[in-house]
Amino acid sequence: MAKHDSVMITDYAWPDVEIERSIVERAGYELLVSPAELTVTDLDDAITTADPAAILTCWAPISAAAIAATTRLRVIARMGVGLDNIDVPAATAAGAWVTNVPDYCTEEVAEHAVALILGLTRGVAAFDRSVRAGAWQPATARLTRLSSRTIGIVGFGRIGRRTAAILSGFGCRVLATSSKHAQDNNIGVEIAPLPTVLAESDVVVIHAPLTDQTRHLIDATALATIKKGAYLINVSRGGLVDTAALIHALHSGHLAGAALDVLEDEPVVDPALLAHPDVIVTPHVAFSSDESLIELRTKAAQEVVRVLGGSPPLNPCNSPD
Repeated sequence: MAKHDSVMITDYAWPDVEIERSIVERAGYELLVSPAELTVTDLDDAITTADPAAILTCWAPISAAAIAATTRLRVIARMGVGLDNIDVPAATAAGAWVTNVPDYCTEEVAEHAVALILGLTRGVAAFDRSVRAGAWQPATARLTRLSSRTIGIVGFGRIGRRTAAILSGFGCRVLATSSKHAQDNNIGVEIAPLPTVLAESDVVVIHAPLTDQTRHLIDATALATIKKGAYLINVSRGGLVDTAALIHALHSGHLAGAALDVLEDEPVVDPALLAHPDVIVTPHVAFSSDESLIELRTKAAQEVVRVLGGSPPLNPCNSPD
């Protein structure tokens, strides 16, 4: 691979690209930074024009058309965990590796999930809004002792297991859906099928990846299965939850509330969610901390340099032709 080959960074959720630049340029490659907030068509055109040997991407969609238009592409490195913004089959067919950073934010997402659970069950956000509006009404509190509740975890991977471990310290019962990690469980988590987890949980936490098979995993049918008066937490991907069905379940009173770090159409927030007193929305920040961002950016850039240098990636997500 020639040293003049370029690495294109399509988008990023931090103030600058100095970490990425230092790693890429130290290895002898040029870093190209895409203009912010391009449309899909414009991004496709930018990738085609740059014809990079590698792409670093955060949330920008890397389409089959863009991949097909490149002639030197060797690797697409997702600066994150999920791959739903990358056409992985197209990359595989084009002979390009797809990589991610699966372990950089385990602590952060698990902690954010638990923070949202406490925010709902202890009424933190709702009472803060009430006090700021001029009210002081402690007698209206209808709060929950977490240790007396059942928490259901949908997705028992690395982050789901860490969330369960933190929750075990609160003394609550924890259920989780079955997965390949079901045996990796030494903290007393009960493994059960999804309908059981939904039906028996006072709080349902989603830690599942978004795929064609899991899109709208939590739809009207699933929401009807959830125990009446339960809370829903989503810190994975917005597309896992049918927003219209969620709003209906909230307005009907079937769900007591929801806490969402991710949305189907983010950054657009449905006004019905904002208007609900027992809904918390954070702007897709569960992954973020000073420590996690440094780790993420460093590992993703190092993966690109590794592949361009002729070595296989540490975290391959496909097997290119």
